[in-house]
Amino acid sequence: MDNSATTAVSPAAAQAVATLLTENYGNPSSLHSMGINAEREMEKARLNIATALGVTPQEITFTSGGTEANNLAIMGVANARKRMGNRIVTSQSEHSSVISTCKHLQAMGFDVVFLTPNCQGVVDAEDIENAVNEDTILVSLMYVNNEIGAVQPVEKLARIIKRKNAPAVVHCDCVQAFGKIPVKASTLRADIITITAHKIHGPKGTGALYIKKGVRVLPRQFGGEQEKRLRPGTQATPLIGGFGQAVQEIDYNNIEQIQQLNDYLRQQLCEISQIHINSSQDCLPYILNFSVLGIRSETMLHFLANQGVYVSSGSACAKGQKSHVLQAMGLDARAIDSAIRVSFSKYNTIEHIDMLVSALKQGVKTLMKA
Repeated sequence: MDNSATTAVSPAAAQAVATLLTENYGNPSSLHSMGINAEREMEKARLNIATALGVTPQEITFTSGGTEANNLAIMGVANARKRMGNRIVTSQSEHSSVISTCKHLQAMGFDVVFLTPNCQGVVDAEDIENAVNEDTILVSLMYVNNEIGAVQPVEKLARIIKRKNAPAVVHCDCVQAFGKIPVKASTLRADIITITAHKIHGPKGTGALYIKKGVRVLPRQFGGEQEKRLRPGTQATPLIGGFGQAVQEIDYNNIEQIQQLNDYLRQQLCEISQIHINSSQDCLPYILNFSVLGIRSETMLHFLANQGVYVSSGSACAKGQKSHVLQAMGLDARAIDSAIRVSFSKYNTIEHIDMLVSALKQGVKTLMKA
């Protein structure tokens, strides 16, 4: 039940990877038939992803995952537009790959505004409007928060930027949204979108950027002609093929099942007095964050793992550090120290919830005495 960290690779996606590793294993840049066949599979995946986002295949650039994609988007836009302005607007609750990149740009002299989310983890549109000025070249805001599931007002960014007469590009980290709710570039009105494979039952090690035609992004790496020279180097064709297959299997009707699981877990958690739920009802149901007050996250995680139940204390990238998201939301230290994130996938069932709740109750009873 830690699917926001990674999902199980679907059988069909795993088979696509295996075939491209062992049979159709040519370099997609090679000019012979094996290379052309491999390129054909890669371009098929690019088309699947583009279709899902409602864009053209030429606007899709493959990366090694969400972190590289976010770095490329933010650094690439900042360097391309630095003569137009100096301000970057983002939030304190972004993924670490966005926050760390923005802090790096801040150290280089860029004016970076880190907006504070409210107690539900949502950044107020009015705060965004106050932060954006004529010097703003980039606004980066995630669609769905990876720790609590808060849905951000991304659709409002383009209108705000237009009203403020800013030369800003809109970048949206959609890693936790893509494949769970419809993500269309035209609806979000985003210029750049980050997605990755391993959150949607595809393989780890591959992701993608949608970059709207006409938006200039400078490369961070240099070498060959691959990916329009924006991300040179031999593409990970097997992983990309698995990515494309996973995209084909996306079924947005799964959210009804996920909502039922989320509602059921909320009901069960409300019966345990030590538990405080941190994710609001408006959050994406794929994620439910709560605190077991009085028991440190790490202690409860190990107890649950010994019962065969796997959850997290927040982002896997943080490697156990205190949640900067919950801190930004203003939660007290006791709640932050005891936070647990449960994240669902289409493979989860009511029986899994019962196992989790039973283990939690046992953990509270055992660990409170310790």
